[in-house]
Amino acid sequence: MNTEIRNNSGEKIDYTFNDAGSGTVAIIGHGVTGNKDRPLVVALAEGLANAGISALRFSFSGNGDSEGRFIDSTITKELSDLNAVIDAVEAEGKGVIYAGHSMGGAVGVSVATVDKRIKALISLAGMVNTKKFAETEFGEVTPDEGNMWDDDDCPLSQVFMDDLRGINTLIEKGSQIDVPWLLVHGTEDDVVLIDDTHDIYERAGQGKEKLIIEGSDHVFSDPVHMTAMVNGVLEWIKGIDL
Repeated sequence: MNTEIRNNSGEKIDYTFNDAGSGTVAIIGHGVTGNKDRPLVVALAEGLANAGISALRFSFSGNGDSEGRFIDSTITKELSDLNAVIDAVEAEGKGVIYAGHSMGGAVGVSVATVDKRIKALISLAGMVNTKKFAETEFGEVTPDEGNMWDDDDCPLSQVFMDDLRGINTLIEKGSQIDVPWLLVHGTEDDVVLIDDTHDIYERAGQGKEKLIIEGSDHVFSDPVHMTAMVNGVLEWIKGIDL
Protein backbone atom coordinates (compact mmCIF):
# COMPACT_ATOMS: atom_id res chain seq x y z
CA MET A 1 0.00 0.00 0.00
CA ASN A 2 1.61 3.26 -1.11
CA THR A 3 -1.38 5.59 -1.27
CA GLU A 4 -0.83 9.20 -0.22
CA ILE A 5 -3.09 9.99 2.74
CA ARG A 6 -4.22 13.52 3.59
CA ASN A 7 -6.68 14.73 6.22
CA ASN A 8 -9.45 17.23 5.52
CA SER A 9 -6.98 20.08 6.09
CA GLY A 10 -4.84 18.76 3.25
CA GLU A 11 -2.04 17.67 5.58
CA LYS A 12 -0.12 14.57 4.57
CA ILE A 13 -0.24 11.70 7.05
CA ASP A 14 2.96 9.72 7.48
CA TYR A 15 2.47 5.98 7.83
CA THR A 16 4.18 2.60 7.62
CA PHE A 17 2.34 -0.40 6.21
CA ASN A 18 3.26 -3.89 7.35
CA ASP A 19 1.66 -6.00 4.62
CA ALA A 20 0.71 -9.53 5.58
CA GLY A 21 -1.74 -9.99 2.71
CA SER A 22 -4.79 -10.18 4.96
CA GLY A 23 -8.28 -8.99 4.10
CA THR A 24 -8.34 -6.91 7.28
CA VAL A 25 -5.90 -4.15 8.24
CA ALA A 26 -5.20 -3.18 11.83
CA ILE A 27 -4.73 0.60 11.98
CA ILE A 28 -2.66 1.73 14.97
CA GLY A 29 -2.77 5.25 16.41
CA HIS A 30 -0.39 6.63 19.06
CA GLY A 31 -0.90 8.85 22.09
CA VAL A 32 -0.21 12.50 22.90
CA THR A 33 3.41 13.56 22.10
CA GLY A 34 3.91 10.21 20.35
CA ASN A 35 4.30 9.06 16.75
CA LYS A 36 4.11 5.92 14.64
CA ASP A 37 7.62 4.85 15.62
CA ARG A 38 7.07 4.59 19.36
CA PRO A 39 8.21 1.13 20.62
CA LEU A 40 4.75 -0.09 21.62
CA VAL A 41 3.27 0.90 18.24
CA VAL A 42 6.07 -0.79 16.30
CA ALA A 43 5.92 -3.91 18.49
CA LEU A 44 2.19 -4.30 17.99
CA ALA A 45 2.40 -3.70 14.22
CA GLU A 46 5.19 -6.25 13.82
CA GLY A 47 3.43 -8.76 16.05
CA LEU A 48 0.24 -8.46 14.02
CA ALA A 49 2.06 -8.79 10.69
CA ASN A 50 3.99 -11.84 11.92
CA ALA A 51 0.64 -13.37 12.87
CA GLY A 52 -0.73 -12.77 9.36
CA ILE A 53 -2.63 -9.53 9.98
CA SER A 54 -1.60 -6.46 7.98
CA ALA A 55 -0.94 -3.40 10.11
CA LEU A 56 -0.82 0.30 9.30
CA ARG A 57 0.78 2.53 11.93
CA PHE A 58 0.55 6.27 11.40
CA SER A 59 1.45 9.59 12.99
CA PHE A 60 -1.40 11.99 13.66
CA SER A 61 -1.06 15.38 11.97
CA GLY A 62 1.47 17.63 13.68
CA ASN A 63 3.29 14.61 15.10
CA GLY A 64 6.28 12.66 13.84
CA ASP A 65 6.80 13.20 10.11
CA SER A 66 3.16 13.98 9.35
CA GLU A 67 2.40 17.48 8.13
CA GLY A 68 0.75 20.05 10.36
CA ARG A 69 1.63 21.86 13.57
CA PHE A 70 1.83 20.13 16.93
CA ILE A 71 0.11 23.07 18.62
CA ASP A 72 -2.99 22.37 16.51
CA SER A 73 -3.21 18.75 17.67
CA THR A 74 -6.42 17.86 19.49
CA ILE A 75 -8.66 14.84 19.79
CA THR A 76 -11.21 16.60 17.58
CA LYS A 77 -8.65 17.27 14.83
CA GLU A 78 -7.31 13.74 15.02
CA LEU A 79 -10.74 12.35 14.20
CA SER A 80 -10.16 13.71 10.69
CA ASP A 81 -6.76 12.02 10.52
CA LEU A 82 -8.19 8.62 11.44
CA ASN A 83 -11.08 9.03 9.01
CA ALA A 84 -8.60 9.74 6.22
CA VAL A 85 -6.60 6.61 7.06
CA ILE A 86 -9.76 4.50 7.15
CA ASP A 87 -10.77 5.94 3.76
CA ALA A 88 -7.43 4.86 2.30
CA VAL A 89 -7.67 1.34 3.71
CA GLU A 90 -11.26 0.98 2.54
CA ALA A 91 -10.22 2.11 -0.95
CA GLU A 92 -7.90 -0.91 -1.01
CA GLY A 93 -10.89 -3.16 -0.36
CA LYS A 94 -9.79 -4.04 3.16
CA GLY A 95 -11.68 -4.29 6.42
CA VAL A 96 -10.58 -2.25 9.45
CA ILE A 97 -9.56 -2.96 13.03
CA TYR A 98 -8.42 0.07 15.02
CA ALA A 99 -6.01 0.01 17.96
CA GLY A 100 -5.36 3.31 19.75
CA HIS A 101 -2.98 4.10 22.59
CA SER A 102 -3.76 6.77 25.21
CA MET A 103 -5.23 9.80 23.39
CA GLY A 104 -5.29 7.67 20.25
CA GLY A 105 -7.62 5.40 22.21
CA ALA A 106 -9.96 8.33 22.83
CA VAL A 107 -9.92 9.03 19.10
CA GLY A 108 -10.83 5.41 18.41
CA VAL A 109 -13.80 5.37 20.78
CA SER A 110 -15.07 8.64 19.31
CA VAL A 111 -14.84 7.40 15.71
CA ALA A 112 -16.08 3.85 16.35
CA THR A 113 -19.37 5.15 17.77
CA VAL A 114 -20.27 6.67 14.40
CA ASP A 115 -18.13 4.94 11.76
CA LYS A 116 -19.28 1.38 11.23
CA ARG A 117 -16.29 0.60 9.04
CA ILE A 118 -14.37 -0.16 12.23
CA LYS A 119 -15.13 -3.84 12.77
CA ALA A 120 -13.21 -4.25 16.04
CA LEU A 121 -11.72 -1.80 18.54
CA ILE A 122 -8.66 -2.02 20.80
CA SER A 123 -7.97 0.56 23.51
CA LEU A 124 -4.42 0.50 24.91
CA ALA A 125 -4.31 2.54 28.12
CA GLY A 126 -7.07 4.51 26.48
CA MET A 127 -7.86 8.02 27.68
CA VAL A 128 -11.50 8.40 28.76
CA ASN A 129 -11.78 11.20 31.32
CA THR A 130 -10.18 13.88 29.15
CA LYS A 131 -10.86 16.91 31.34
CA LYS A 132 -9.41 15.15 34.38
CA PHE A 133 -6.33 14.21 32.35
CA ALA A 134 -5.81 17.80 31.19
CA GLU A 135 -6.07 19.22 34.69
CA THR A 136 -4.01 16.49 36.37
CA GLU A 137 -1.14 16.48 33.88
CA PHE A 138 -1.06 20.10 32.72
CA GLY A 139 -3.16 22.09 35.16
CA GLU A 140 -0.13 23.97 36.47
CA VAL A 141 1.28 24.76 33.01
CA THR A 142 0.32 28.01 31.26
CA PRO A 143 -1.07 27.19 27.78
CA ASP A 144 0.67 28.83 24.83
CA GLU A 145 3.67 29.47 27.09
CA GLY A 146 4.70 26.17 28.70
CA ASN A 147 5.30 22.67 27.39
CA MET A 148 3.91 19.20 27.92
CA TRP A 149 6.06 17.39 30.49
CA ASP A 150 8.81 20.02 30.01
CA ASP A 151 9.40 18.84 26.44
CA ASP A 152 10.39 21.80 24.24
CA ASP A 153 9.18 19.92 21.15
CA CYS A 154 5.67 19.62 22.59
CA PRO A 155 4.25 23.05 23.45
CA LEU A 156 1.01 23.06 25.40
CA SER A 157 -1.65 24.96 23.47
CA GLN A 158 -4.84 26.57 24.71
CA VAL A 159 -6.78 24.84 21.94
CA PHE A 160 -5.56 21.45 23.20
CA MET A 161 -6.67 22.19 26.76
CA ASP A 162 -10.00 23.61 25.61
CA ASP A 163 -10.66 20.50 23.52
CA LEU A 164 -9.98 18.09 26.38
CA ARG A 165 -12.10 20.13 28.77
CA GLY A 166 -14.90 20.48 26.24
CA ILE A 167 -15.06 16.73 25.64
CA ASN A 168 -14.88 16.18 29.41
CA THR A 169 -15.36 12.41 29.33
CA LEU A 170 -16.10 9.62 26.86
CA ILE A 171 -17.76 7.37 29.43
CA GLU A 172 -21.24 7.59 27.90
CA LYS A 173 -19.85 6.56 24.51
CA GLY A 174 -19.01 3.17 25.98
CA SER A 175 -22.56 1.96 25.54
CA GLN A 176 -22.48 3.06 21.88
CA ILE A 177 -19.65 0.70 20.89
CA ASP A 178 -21.32 -2.28 19.23
CA VAL A 179 -18.28 -4.10 17.85
CA PRO A 180 -15.85 -6.43 19.66
CA TRP A 181 -13.78 -4.26 22.00
CA LEU A 182 -10.60 -5.08 23.92
CA LEU A 183 -9.46 -2.70 26.65
CA VAL A 184 -5.84 -3.13 27.82
CA HIS A 185 -4.32 -1.28 30.77
CA GLY A 186 -1.39 -1.58 33.16
CA THR A 187 -1.87 -1.36 36.91
CA GLU A 188 1.06 1.07 37.32
CA ASP A 189 -0.02 3.56 34.66
CA ASP A 190 0.44 7.01 36.19
CA VAL A 191 -0.43 8.99 33.03
CA VAL A 192 -3.87 7.66 32.15
CA LEU A 193 -5.13 6.01 35.29
CA ILE A 194 -6.54 2.51 35.07
CA ASP A 195 -9.82 3.89 36.44
CA ASP A 196 -10.47 5.24 32.93
CA THR A 197 -10.62 1.70 31.58
CA HIS A 198 -12.68 0.40 34.50
CA ASP A 199 -15.14 3.31 34.18
CA ILE A 200 -15.89 2.94 30.48
CA TYR A 201 -15.83 -0.86 30.62
CA GLU A 202 -18.76 -0.74 33.01
CA ARG A 203 -20.75 1.23 30.41
CA ALA A 204 -19.78 -0.99 27.48
CA GLY A 205 -22.21 -3.49 26.04
CA GLN A 206 -21.67 -7.03 24.86
CA GLY A 207 -18.48 -8.03 23.10
CA LYS A 208 -16.20 -6.25 25.55
CA GLU A 209 -13.11 -7.77 27.12
CA LYS A 210 -10.59 -6.34 29.54
CA LEU A 211 -6.90 -7.26 29.83
CA ILE A 212 -5.14 -5.91 32.91
CA ILE A 213 -1.35 -6.19 32.88
CA GLU A 214 -0.01 -6.30 36.40
CA GLY A 215 2.83 -3.87 37.03
CA SER A 216 2.81 -2.28 33.58
CA ASP A 217 3.29 1.44 33.04
CA HIS A 218 1.57 3.65 30.47
CA VAL A 219 3.71 2.58 27.51
CA PHE A 220 4.33 -1.08 28.42
CA SER A 221 8.04 -0.24 28.63
CA ASP A 222 9.10 -3.44 30.38
CA PRO A 223 9.71 -6.12 27.70
CA VAL A 224 7.63 -8.60 29.68
CA HIS A 225 4.69 -6.19 29.72
CA MET A 226 5.15 -5.32 26.05
CA THR A 227 5.03 -8.99 25.13
CA ALA A 228 1.96 -9.51 27.30
CA MET A 229 0.21 -6.62 25.53
CA VAL A 230 1.05 -7.83 22.03
CA ASN A 231 0.21 -11.47 22.76
CA GLY A 232 -3.00 -10.47 24.49
CA VAL A 233 -4.13 -8.49 21.46
CA LEU A 234 -3.23 -11.35 19.09
CA GLU A 235 -5.09 -13.95 21.16
CA TRP A 236 -8.14 -11.70 21.36
CA ILE A 237 -8.21 -11.09 17.60
CA LYS A 238 -8.03 -14.84 16.96
CA GLY A 239 -11.17 -15.29 19.03
CA ILE A 240 -13.40 -12.70 17.37
CA ASP A 241 -15.49 -12.94 14.23
CA LEU A 242 -14.37 -10.36 11.67
